[in-house]
Formats: sequence, C-alpha cells, structure tokens
Amino acid sequence: MAEQDIEKLVKEKLDEAYKAEDHPKKFFITANGRGVTDGGDLYNALLGDMMRITQRSLTGILSEALKK
Repeated sequence: MAEQDIEKLVKEKLDEAYKAEDHPKKFFITANGRGVTDGGDLYNALLGDMMRITQRSLTGILSEALKK
C-alpha cells in the first residue's frame, strides 16, 4: 500500500469509528469546599471515548491492510 492509500484508509476508518460511537453528552467537573477543582470524571470520559474510537478504527485499518 502506498502512503497516500494508508492515509486515506486511516481517515476513513477514524471517521467511521467516530460516527459509530455514542459520545458522552455531559462532563462533570467537581469542586470541593476549598475551591479545588477535580476534572477526573471529564478526563476519564474523554479517554474512554477516544480509546473506543481508536480501537474500532485500528481494528478496521488492520483488517483492511491485511487483506491486501
């Protein structure tokens, strides 16, 4: 596969995986009584979402690449 073919395949699979996932609609950032903000829930939600998209797209990319 040429570099352009791989780039096109990666873009297609990432777009496909992004559209197939149900993304979190709300993110919570909590603050305690001392004004300390905790974005752990936000981080975990974004990380989980991106990992699912990446896993799905890489699976598609590798299966397409191994067919050729």
